[in-house]
Amino acid sequence: MTTERSRASGRPTLDQVASHAGVGRGTVSRVVNGSDKVSAAARRAVESAIAELGYVPNRAARTLVTQRTDSIALVIFESGRRFFAEPFFGRIVQSISSALVGRNLQLLLMIAQSPEERHRVEGFLTRQHVDGALLLSLHGDDALPAKLEERGVATVRAGRPTGPVGSQTFVDADNRGGARAAIEYLRVRGRRRIAAIAGPQDMAPGVARLAGYRDVLGPGVVAIGDFSEESGEAAMRLLLERHPDLDAVFAASDLMAAGAMRVLRERGLRVPADVAMIGFDDSAIAGHTDPGLTSVHQPIEEMGEEMVRLLLAKIDGSDPDPQQVVLSTRLVPRGSA
Repeated sequence: MTTERSRASGRPTLDQVASHAGVGRGTVSRVVNGSDKVSAAARRAVESAIAELGYVPNRAARTLVTQRTDSIALVIFESGRRFFAEPFFGRIVQSISSALVGRNLQLLLMIAQSPEERHRVEGFLTRQHVDGALLLSLHGDDALPAKLEERGVATVRAGRPTGPVGSQTFVDADNRGGARAAIEYLRVRGRRRIAAIAGPQDMAPGVARLAGYRDVLGPGVVAIGDFSEESGEAAMRLLLERHPDLDAVFAASDLMAAGAMRVLRERGLRVPADVAMIGFDDSAIAGHTDPGLTSVHQPIEEMGEEMVRLLLAKIDGSDPDPQQVVLSTRLVPRGSA
């Protein structure tokens, strides 16, 4: 059978691939479904026939046999505006996508902020459209991860829960330790009136980074932001009104630090001569501020890879027990502190 004839007759079938490769239909099925119970020679013959005929597996039929969709959902619990504005999301999505491509799996990206969006996402995930779900930017003591697990959806979240960990599997960075290192760095350099621009307190990173600040300074001087540049500006103005003598600021994200630095320049204050500044994330923004922003590096790409590894282990049944992975952070000094 020639390639031209098979294509002219419509979509190539499994039987046509088997005939072209000179093997049985079952052998082709095993190759297509990723089984290792096929000889190297037979696998090469089948793969060659698939390429020559342009065969595309019937995903619906394959799902019925394997009970797999070969699709993973990545759900971001934020607005689309914030998703596209914050560098963190782009970096971790790229890392997750690359890890899944290496396993020949599809990534389905979903953004869910409103109650209506969350309801649709929950319904979609529990109707077995995907093999598992990765959850990012959860707020508060969200019940969705536990609910998905109860309904048989393998789930891994980014960031530890703000409440009891229970049976949830998560990957996190050492946010508290990173913040603590930043404050100790400022103190060693003689800064004594250190303020914090904290992240949202219904999110684990916001809570942990403020806790690290308070581990060193106690209650301290704190303004709350939402990780955005605009909130960093607003928090910096508030801090200067209430504490005009401050000499350092720890911001819980690079975006908030960049916004705060803009306000300092407007007020005629020099960074770091008058006010030192440290951010968190070590994003591309840190290299583009003037001066460069000292920042706590969190291993975002490694977080994405670990989330995929843990999720696939749960799906495959090789590591079904809950796992909690916390990755190290480190301070990256630049000109701002």
